[in-house]
Amino acid sequence: MNLSFSFIIPVYNRPQEIQELLESFTKLITRVKYEIIIVEDGSIDTCEKIVTRYSQNLPIKYLYQSNKGPGEARNRAADKAQYDFLIFLDSDVLLPEDYLEKITNSLDKYSFDCFGGPDQDDHQFTIVQKAVDFTMTSYLTTGGIRGKKESTKNYEPRSFNLGIKRKLFNKLNGFSNIHPGEDPELIMRLKKNPRIKIGLIPSAKVIHKRRISIKKFRIQLYKFGLVRPIITQWHPEFDHITFYFPLVFTIGFCLSIISLLLGYNFLILMYSFYGIVLILECLIKKRNLWIALLSVYTTYMQFFSYAFGFLLSYIQVRIFNKKPEKVFPELFFSN
Repeated sequence: MNLSFSFIIPVYNRPQEIQELLESFTKLITRVKYEIIIVEDGSIDTCEKIVTRYSQNLPIKYLYQSNKGPGEARNRAADKAQYDFLIFLDSDVLLPEDYLEKITNSLDKYSFDCFGGPDQDDHQFTIVQKAVDFTMTSYLTTGGIRGKKESTKNYEPRSFNLGIKRKLFNKLNGFSNIHPGEDPELIMRLKKNPRIKIGLIPSAKVIHKRRISIKKFRIQLYKFGLVRPIITQWHPEFDHITFYFPLVFTIGFCLSIISLLLGYNFLILMYSFYGIVLILECLIKKRNLWIALLSVYTTYMQFFSYAFGFLLSYIQVRIFNKKPEKVFPELFFSN
């Protein structure tokens, strides 16, 4: 199968990330045709000079638009794309040199219409970044790539590392104007057609720097919680009990504190045991005690931040039936 790829990368005030990502492109080992389309989404600190420099050796298109959000930036780039598959990347990822080889081999074998790959950390990451990476990828938390096989029935790719046939993406009219949440909402629309083949390519990993501070991580998870009741209201057939787990976890933790004050320590012991299990798994994976200890904090923060946003959104949108665009305007961009 002769395949070709259009990489689409929205960026907002992160020129250094684009430089590092483009540098990783220069090391790609591949014989397939590809292009890189970078969309500057209203940045003040642009990456234009960096793109111009790398354009001497890489097939790059550079677009600029007023700030309309990453969804619209990706849609605009897709309109300019010329190759078979669109691959959406975040600006804070790096590509291993065999990335495209892994993808082409799997597509030859499985003929996915839409696919994704996992992410991983790097030895140069800070302790915070490594703790966040553990929290977002561990099977003991709400994060992680579900499934270990290349063809995964319930797998949902995310836009930091997501590929889709260009014609299929255009037929769906691209991403919606919500952010975050535009990628799971797109996958929900895809899954309504049982003939569309979505899969995981576990070997197509990217190095993902993620959030560099605890505060940014907390805000990100809070917004993820806000978004979930909104997109499952749009697509109720994809609402699932697992989306409520962080809220149950958080309520249970609050009850454990109350129980402890009343002289009952069973619940708090359960949460303590969970923390110990997290530390042990993180020690095995990261081989660093400080990262393991911090991972307990980042994991509990993940649950609490997501749960607070989820509960607030659920009450406003699902119980009081208020319009999401009116209640949470910060989640929506006007096209």
